[in-house]
Amino acid sequence: MDNILHEVISLNPANLIDPFGRHIDYVRISVTDRCDFRCTYCMDEEVSFLPRKDILSLEEIVKVAQSFIKLGSKKIRITGGEPLVRKNILWALDKISHSPGLEELTLTTNGSQLKKMSKDLFNVGVSRINVSLDTLKPAQFERMTRRDKFHQVVEGIDEMGLYNFKRNKINSVILKHQNDDEIIDLAQFALQRNMDISFIEEMPLGVITDHDRAAAYMSSDDVIATLKKHLVLTPSSLKTGGPTSYFDVENHSGHIGVISPHSHNFCSTCNRVRLTAEGRLLLCLGNEHSMDLKPYLRAPDEHKITLEDAIVEALALKPEKHHFNLNEEPQILRFMSATGG
Repeated sequence: MDNILHEVISLNPANLIDPFGRHIDYVRISVTDRCDFRCTYCMDEEVSFLPRKDILSLEEIVKVAQSFIKLGSKKIRITGGEPLVRKNILWALDKISHSPGLEELTLTTNGSQLKKMSKDLFNVGVSRINVSLDTLKPAQFERMTRRDKFHQVVEGIDEMGLYNFKRNKINSVILKHQNDDEIIDLAQFALQRNMDISFIEEMPLGVITDHDRAAAYMSSDDVIATLKKHLVLTPSSLKTGGPTSYFDVENHSGHIGVISPHSHNFCSTCNRVRLTAEGRLLLCLGNEHSMDLKPYLRAPDEHKITLEDAIVEALALKPEKHHFNLNEEPQILRFMSATGG
C-alpha cells in the first residue's frame, strides 16, 4: 500500500508547482556544453569545457526527461552548447519524443549541422527548431561567431524548411553598433521563409571581453519601434511555452517576437526549469539556485528519495525572479553555453 501511495504522490502533476504558484510544465535540457561556434555574447574564444566524465550520459538525460514527463511536463527543449555535436544525439531525441505524455520536443541549434541532420531530426520526432542567427553579413557572422560558417548555416535553414516541422524560428541577439542595422533584414529573412523570429536582449551571463554589455544593450521596445517603421505589427495571441511575446505581421504567416529579460521582466509567468549538461537542475536562468540530480541518477540506492521526488523537492528552491543589472559586474559567472539556451 505504501508503494502505491508513493507512486501516486510522485506522479501527481500538481507537484510541479513552485513556491509562487507557477506551474512548471517546460524543461530545457542541455546535452553538452561544447559548441563549434564561439559567439561573442555567449563565451570567450578560450573557454574550458567540462570533463567528459562530468557530463550526463544520454541514457541519464533520457531518464531525467522521462521523469519530468511523468510529473506532468508537456514540453522539452534540447539545447547546448550545440546539441547536434553530441554523438548519438538522435537516439536520445527519438527516446524522448516517443515518451507517453510529451506534447512537444523542440531543439535550439546554431544551424551548423542542419544541412545533414534536418531529415533525421524530423524523423525522430522533433516538433520545432529554433536557429540562432544574429547577422546576414558573412564577415559580421564570422566576427560574432568567430567561425566562417555563414553559408553553411543558411543552407541548413533552407534544408530544414523542406520538412513539415510545426513552427521553426530564428533567434537573434541584437547588439548596438554590431547588428542593430540588420533588424529589418533579419525579420524579412525569417518572414520570407514563413518562419517566426525572436529578437533577444543580451543576458549578462559569464564574463566576456569582446564588448561592454551596457553600451551594446538594445531594448525590445527600440527593436519593435524600428520594425514598425517598415512592418504593420499587432500584438499576437500566439504562445509557444517560452518567454517570447509575439506580434502578428500584416501579409505574413510568420510572427515577430521579443524576449525582454531587462526591459519587461517575465518572471511572474515563468514555467521553466533547466537541466545543465552536468546534471544540475537550475531553477532560474539568472540565479544559482539549483540541485544536483547526478547522485540520484548514479547512486540511487544511497538516497531515500527517488529522482522524481528530488525534482519535486528542488522546485522549492525556485526564486521569484532574476535581478539582471548591465551596469554591474556579472553576478552569474557561468556562460550561456554551460547553462543551456
